[in-house]
Amino acid sequence: MKLCNEKVILKEGKPVPSSAIDREGTMAYQILNGHDVRHDEGSFHLKYDSLTSHDITYVGIIQTARASGMKKFPMPYVLTNCHNSLCAVGGTINEDDHQFALSAAHKYGGIYVPPCLAVIHSYNREMMSGCGRMILGSDSHTRYGALGTMGVGEGGGELAKQLVGRTYDMKKPQVVLVYVTGKLKPGVGPQDVALDLVASTYASGFVKNKVLEFAGPGIASLSQDFRNGIDVMTTETTCWSSIWETDETTKEYFDIHGRPEAYRKLKPAEGAGYDAWIDLDLSKVECMIALPMHPSYALPIHELQKDPEKYLGEAQERANKQLGGKVKMDLLSKIGSDGKIRVDQGVIAGCSGGTYENICAAAEILKDGNTGNGEFKMSVYPDSMPTCKALVDNGAVSTLITSGAVFREAFCGPCFGAGDTPANNEFSIRHSTRNFPNREGSKPGEGQIAGVALMDARSIAATARNQGVLTAADEVVSEEEKAPAYVFDAGIYEHRVYNGWGRAEENYPLRFGPNIKDWPQQPVLTDDLLVKVVSYITDPVTTTDELIPSGETSSYRSNPLRLAEFTLSRRDPAYVGKAKAVAKLNEERKNGSLDEELKSVCASLQAANVTVNVKDTIIGSAIYANKPGDGSAREQAASCQRVLGGAANFAREYATKRYRSNLINWGVLPFVTDEPEKLAEGDWVFLKDIRKALEEKNDDPCAWIIHKDGNTESFSVHLGELEPEEREILEDGCLINHYRKEQK
Repeated sequence: MKLCNEKVILKEGKPVPSSAIDREGTMAYQILNGHDVRHDEGSFHLKYDSLTSHDITYVGIIQTARASGMKKFPMPYVLTNCHNSLCAVGGTINEDDHQFALSAAHKYGGIYVPPCLAVIHSYNREMMSGCGRMILGSDSHTRYGALGTMGVGEGGGELAKQLVGRTYDMKKPQVVLVYVTGKLKPGVGPQDVALDLVASTYASGFVKNKVLEFAGPGIASLSQDFRNGIDVMTTETTCWSSIWETDETTKEYFDIHGRPEAYRKLKPAEGAGYDAWIDLDLSKVECMIALPMHPSYALPIHELQKDPEKYLGEAQERANKQLGGKVKMDLLSKIGSDGKIRVDQGVIAGCSGGTYENICAAAEILKDGNTGNGEFKMSVYPDSMPTCKALVDNGAVSTLITSGAVFREAFCGPCFGAGDTPANNEFSIRHSTRNFPNREGSKPGEGQIAGVALMDARSIAATARNQGVLTAADEVVSEEEKAPAYVFDAGIYEHRVYNGWGRAEENYPLRFGPNIKDWPQQPVLTDDLLVKVVSYITDPVTTTDELIPSGETSSYRSNPLRLAEFTLSRRDPAYVGKAKAVAKLNEERKNGSLDEELKSVCASLQAANVTVNVKDTIIGSAIYANKPGDGSAREQAASCQRVLGGAANFAREYATKRYRSNLINWGVLPFVTDEPEKLAEGDWVFLKDIRKALEEKNDDPCAWIIHKDGNTESFSVHLGELEPEEREILEDGCLINHYRKEQK
């Protein structure tokens, strides 16, 4: 795979260098222009065709929209139940959320997909996608580009904006062409292509916050399941969205699913211009593995097999450095005396792994084989019940069960630590979306650690056939795969999904469980701001899983105060206590009392000739991280900080637009700085006239650091580009405050 940092146009179907480009002919801009309601020169103001959320996020979003004046859903809103669907943790609270969603679907006119019926992205592929459409989801893997649909994963605040009739605002993005040629070798699957793409682009930020546009003759050789499997993983490149050419294969997909009207042919116009391009030759893609603890740490399986001590040693050293000494990952122990790598667990699951063709291919590889009765075990999760039924009907489920695999329900759990958590120090290979630190469910604070590598379902099945000895699929597959024809049973959804779109029942009562709580009131931004840095994180990247853990904590996501107790619990367990201590100082300030530390801070500022009236200045907590927010769209990574009194983040850069947007929507100022070495945990930062800076579009406000020894120095901070409404939201203290103010 080759990254080409040059502008090109498509001329007669091929990329040609060009000094001047026009993005208007790209598929991305054709769709974006069709959803833009203001047509500003430099920005898009988008309204989406539909929304989607799962049972970790929809309660908070609906609660935000209710508090902001929503009376009914203005567009189809799909509420799926694929994350907290097992109800194995927390008593009744998970099922209480499901009943809340069903009642909300009645009251506001939504679409309710019951637990275990489909994972969020599979249902939207099957029932909501359409060529030229746009879907906004509160899950980072909202990607339907291979079906001609621009999917965008964002925090809940952005969905709440759509629910109250507002727009999604952003600077017009760059578009990167992914020019696809060649044909995959037998045994190579969609996850292999995806991992190669992520490994090639992530570290350099080559496609960060841009649109990936897939075109070229190689697409025709890929089935729709293959395309979907590659596309859903584009999230891990940090691109903003994706879009693909559509063809007869796409048309057949919509025909099979009973929605022929959803198809139209999409392709770039002659002369469409791109800011850069990627040369993707499918024939050169190998069977891949992404070692702990990031999808970008990918290399060919055969390279790993040649020198396991080198690559596992590097991964082990990198992981243990990131874990900070709390626990020790031991990957080298997985190398046997024969030099072969032995894994303990295989999982095929979710929107990336649990698709029909992936599971058919795994079953074919395991046919007449078995997983053995040793330590190795394997689980398979289909992405939807229609997929499950088709796999039952064609015998794939029988084959998998006979081989020793466990066949489960449509559930996202293994992707975020709520299912098939490995034993301590086990090594798991997974066809799922991520292998971030502890995302599989281990708890380093309790001495637990597990290693997770990402692989394609085919290589996982080949490893299972060898009873845990790491094996690439091309070692056991020599012919091009052909899955049995897929038959979609629409009755499965017709019998169980509640579709209330366009039929809102205004008087239908919402059903609240005891864990479902309203968002706590947040303060309006004062003229000045004083924050204490209570956590200072120097990791190269800080994921949303570290900011607010996944797994069993997701059961509390309808209770802002209770969930906030888990903030940074895996990365900085002392954070919550430190943040609460600062929040207490702010409460005392409001009551007219200043403790000795605050008096000392004020004295230091006055000695530096900086005027401060701390009695009229909000006091909040802040974190510093080099590059926070990689990964999930979950807004709780920001809202939990805010609930605990968080008022600012400082960073060299933000890993994704999603996390920065979440901070803004919760009133947390997203500062960047090129002077992080000046800052330390325990320091205070005073931001003079910050409200005025927002109002006057001054993105370089005056700031001073008050060090623990009392020394004070100026500090360079920047807010970066902000849309006009984003400035207003920060001034008002959060999105809910902003909309409440407008209702008065």
